[in-house]
Amino acid sequence: MRKAKPKKRIILPDPKYNDVQVTKFVNNLMMGGKKTIAYRIFYDAIDVVSDRTKEDGLEVWKKALANVTPSVEVRSKRIGGATFQIPTEIRAERKQSIGMKNLIGFSRKRSEKTMALKLAAEIQAAYKEEGAAFKRKEDIHRMAEANKAFSHFRA
Repeated sequence: MRKAKPKKRIILPDPKYNDVQVTKFVNNLMMGGKKTIAYRIFYDAIDVVSDRTKEDGLEVWKKALANVTPSVEVRSKRIGGATFQIPTEIRAERKQSIGMKNLIGFSRKRSEKTMALKLAAEIQAAYKEEGAAFKRKEDIHRMAEANKAFSHFRA
């Protein structure tokens, strides 16, 4: 490599739950640099989830995030003029990032009134192992399983 690896940025824990994972989630949720609004959306969603499920909202969110986090993915690779979908393991940071982005992306597409309600509904669905984000994870795993025969091409 020509350049040195960039230094990992230190992410500070969030003010309410003192959790770094929450801050990462809020950073993905944030649009246009509006972090305060993103925090408000997240905290409101967690409150709604805890009201609806009668459980700790943060624990429900963590379980939901774990449910939508894929462990394998397929990568395209050209071999002899043909393109193969090769299943590969995902490193821990990327797993977490994909899970968060899926949860946020599919909650944005929901039809509830506010973003907090959309996020709360998607978190609840993921917690129960249903909903679009969980289906996405299942699709990724199914595709990797279908292309398991090409795993020997892994480089």
